[in-house]
Amino acid sequence: QVHLVESGGGSVQPGESLRLSCVASGITFSIPVMGWYRQAPGKQRELVATLGNGGLIDTADAVKGRFTISRENVNHAVYLQMNNLRPEDTAVYYCIVRTITHDYWGQGTQVTVAS
Repeated sequence: QVHLVESGGGSVQPGESLRLSCVASGITFSIPVMGWYRQAPGKQRELVATLGNGGLIDTADAVKGRFTISRENVNHAVYLQMNNLRPEDTAVYYCIVRTITHDYWGQGTQVTVAS
C-alpha cells in the first residue's frame, strides 16, 4: 500500500523560506510524476508544482521564481523549496504521486505565512 508522509510545514513571516519534504513508501514501481498541490481555506485544491521522472516540470505561475521542486527517485522523495513566502501562500500543502491509473495523496502539511 502506498503511503506518503509530508514534513517541513510551519509558520513563518513574509519573505522567509520553508522546505517541504515528502517520502513515499510501499512503492514497487517507477513513479511517473511526483509533486505538490495546495488548498487554502475556502478555495479549491490547486497545483503548485510537479516533476516527472523525465525531468518535465509544471509550476503554477503564482510561485514561479520563488518555489523550486526536486526529487530523489532512489528514495521516492520529492521536495519543495519555498522562498520569499507571501501571505497568499498560506495553505495546506499536499504531496502527490501520480501514475497512469491513480493519484496518491499525502495527509497534508500546514504552511502559514503571516506577520
